[in-house]
Amino acid sequence: MKDIREEVKNYYSKVTTVDDGKMETKICSCALDGSPKYINEARNMIPDEIISHFYGCGSPIPPALEGMTVLDLGCGTGLDVYTISKLVGEHGRVIGVDMNDDQLAIARKYQDEMAEKFGYKKSNVEFKKGYIEDLKPLGIEDGSVDIVISNCVINLSPYKEEVFKEIWRVLKTGGELYFADIFADRRFGEDISMDLILRGECLGGAMYIEDFRRLLRKIGWEDFRYIKSNKAAIDNEDIEAMVGNVEFYSHTIKAVKLPELIEDICENYGQVATYRGGIEGSENYFDLDDHHRFYKNLPLAVCGNSCAMIENTRLAKYFDIMGDRSEHFGAFSGCSTAPKTDGAASDDCGCGTGCC
Repeated sequence: MKDIREEVKNYYSKVTTVDDGKMETKICSCALDGSPKYINEARNMIPDEIISHFYGCGSPIPPALEGMTVLDLGCGTGLDVYTISKLVGEHGRVIGVDMNDDQLAIARKYQDEMAEKFGYKKSNVEFKKGYIEDLKPLGIEDGSVDIVISNCVINLSPYKEEVFKEIWRVLKTGGELYFADIFADRRFGEDISMDLILRGECLGGAMYIEDFRRLLRKIGWEDFRYIKSNKAAIDNEDIEAMVGNVEFYSHTIKAVKLPELIEDICENYGQVATYRGGIEGSENYFDLDDHHRFYKNLPLAVCGNSCAMIENTRLAKYFDIMGDRSEHFGAFSGCSTAPKTDGAASDDCGCGTGCC
């Protein structure tokens, strides 16, 4: 049986190289939607050829990236890579991995030009050809990466467990997986999963969201957070008929690698976090996820997991933390794991109490 990755590779070569090549749906056409001003300013410096041949379902670019090493899985033509190149600064580093020669050729074409635009002495990005399920042959070492991102690509892999295992391996302790992808509201059969068009359109390989949760827990992530969630717009009657009653959603998700600190439910240790400001794009408030909004200088009670995601990561320097884990007060009442489908964050965790 032919490796479905080869079929996907051919699909993306066709839409990249053929004149007026385009996707059949709108699933992968929202990579530029709703980005903060500072991200858009970086993207405005990127050549049109990179943008026009890039496909994604979100903007998986977390804040506070100065000096970080970032790995982009399925980087395509490099839109997110070059955007992050500007955000990490000259002393940061960005690695893009993709299996498609045609898209990598566009990405590599602009390395020197982008470095010059950003005022760097040399490029801080590199592009590697390979499969996202196996990063070792590409020289990406254990615990060498601060942030792993991906934009609507993990769904394309037939070996998702291997992908997430590799992400866990290469992340430093306290490092973060931050990615946008398409998920389904149920499991479906091979009539959908093995259809080459549906696979290439990021539908056929979409994970059932609860199976995704179980897989992350199996690998080591006891808790993950939704950043933004929207129902995915297919906008193609023929393809809508093919998928039937299955509903698809675009989720941007973060998961922090803190195996000794992140617990399987939110526990209450009486901890309080106060955002002091200082993160670009978050001058007045900071959203940890879609249920935790920290207003500048306003103390907020948080569960142990949320506190760990701040106190033991690159975010720590922007916060004051009160309390530790010396005393336990039971489960943190009301914390919600359901996504807010409009993507809006709030100071209410979903339980109606405003507790986190």
